Amino acid sequence: MKKVSALGLDVGKKRMGVAGCDGTGLIATGLTTIYRTSLAEDIQQLKEIIKEREVETLVVGMPYTLEGHIGSQAKQVQKFADQIGNILQLPIEYVDERLTSVEAEAQLKAQKKFSTRNKGAIDRHAAAIILQQWLDIRRSKMIRDRG
Repeated sequence: MKKVSALGLDVGKKRMGVAGCDGTGLIATGLTTIYRTSLAEDIQQLKEIIKEREVETLVVGMPYTLEGHIGSQAKQVQKFADQIGNILQLPIEYVDERLTSVEAEAQLKAQKKFSTRNKGAIDRHAAAIILQQWLDIRRSKMIRDRG
């Protein structure tokens, strides 16, 4: 089975949560939070992670509206993702990220690893949820295609 190397990104205006997965593509974990300053700096930080982890795909959370439409926030995320995909020469895959930050906060509270001041932890955990959704969808497609 081919090694899976993807990064999950929860893109916000101030921060970007980053998650990675194990080589088998089973488990996503939060890696870091990038505090956004400029496109060039964001790219540089991503490049380091991508090189270290030999990343082949970027999985970006798409913040659709609750009605499932692409609103202004989703358009900004899509524009940013297209830019980084082109610059880094990596394919971008999108995952519906509606309510992942709420889910991440709830999970961290349940694990007693939560502080309302630590927004970076929420962003990292949300990125892990986004990447985990992509891994699960990918795995179920592979199983379905085999059967």
